[in-house]
Amino acid sequence: MIEVNRIGEVWVFAEQEKGALSEVPLELLGKGRELAETLGVPLAAVLLTAGDGEEMATRLGQYGADKVYLVEHDLLRQYQASTYARVIRELVQAHAPQVVLYGATAMGRDLAPTVASSLRCGLTADCTDLQIGDHTPPGSKELHRNLLLQIRPAFGGSIIATIVNYDRWPQMATVREGVMVMPQPDGQRRATLVRHAASFSGFRAPLRILESERREKRVNLKAARVIVAGGAGVGTRENFRLVWELANCLGGAVGASRAAIDLGFVDKDHQVGQTGTTVRPALYVACGISGAVQHRAGMEESAKILAINIDRSAPIFSVAHYGIVGDLRVVIPRLVRAIRGGARIEGLAEPLEGPGMSPREARG
Repeated sequence: MIEVNRIGEVWVFAEQEKGALSEVPLELLGKGRELAETLGVPLAAVLLTAGDGEEMATRLGQYGADKVYLVEHDLLRQYQASTYARVIRELVQAHAPQVVLYGATAMGRDLAPTVASSLRCGLTADCTDLQIGDHTPPGSKELHRNLLLQIRPAFGGSIIATIVNYDRWPQMATVREGVMVMPQPDGQRRATLVRHAASFSGFRAPLRILESERREKRVNLKAARVIVAGGAGVGTRENFRLVWELANCLGGAVGASRAAIDLGFVDKDHQVGQTGTTVRPALYVACGISGAVQHRAGMEESAKILAINIDRSAPIFSVAHYGIVGDLRVVIPRLVRAIRGGARIEGLAEPLEGPGMSPREARG
């Protein structure tokens, strides 16, 4: 734990592997810039690598970092919580930031609590939004200004909780992938490079990594402009082939709700929602998805949403721009035939006007 430091910087942990930056810290730099400007402090990235980190540092500057704390050491060649946490603890104690953000990735979810434990500070996991605001603790009259408001779903997504940490700093949070909009890079922008010589004297890593193997995701939902997603309402794994057919017809990617994943309809790489991927495609087609808040949290910012469901009261219609009440086993084949034939779809199913749809959109 460090002393409360109102002029401390906002930091983003720059996750990288084998010299390639993850997209997550680039997304976080966009939100980090908002927070830093509100607080009137610099935005910095923390980059740990075995060497040749200057190119990555340059990219971090282009995405908004004012400073990059670069630590190069052979013990940082492969990620281990013990070595990475040791370095970040040194940096925090030396520079006293007021906010430290990590991506809620496999690495971030392992590293952040390790750092928080060693510093005896607070940590909020899986945030979906971050703001700066004031807080008065219950039973106290003391107003704490300009705190990090760490916002995340709680109790299975039934409520949205705002968590504050006014006395055990730095304020730390992990942030879900995809929930922050990635800023546009500025090729003329440069960050100040601050090199730090990590002290590993007398330190012995508890693990020796003999071999590392990573399986790439089978689908890149975040980059897809069109996503056709299926839920438990699809019914069977065989019926889920209809979702694949419509996605192929539209040149899109296949997504799924957690219920469909749990039922074994499709691989977890396709999951959209609170515990999956957050997406913002130009078109999102929800087939047989009820629209629980956990799923809506991952897709409701799509530019256009078409919902197909046999239940006209399904919550998915509350966020849909267009809705079709009908059996997807009938609706999807007719959509596919119409799209491939370039025909107008008539009498497909009764269009629905829901809270998320204007009458014009519903009939469109």
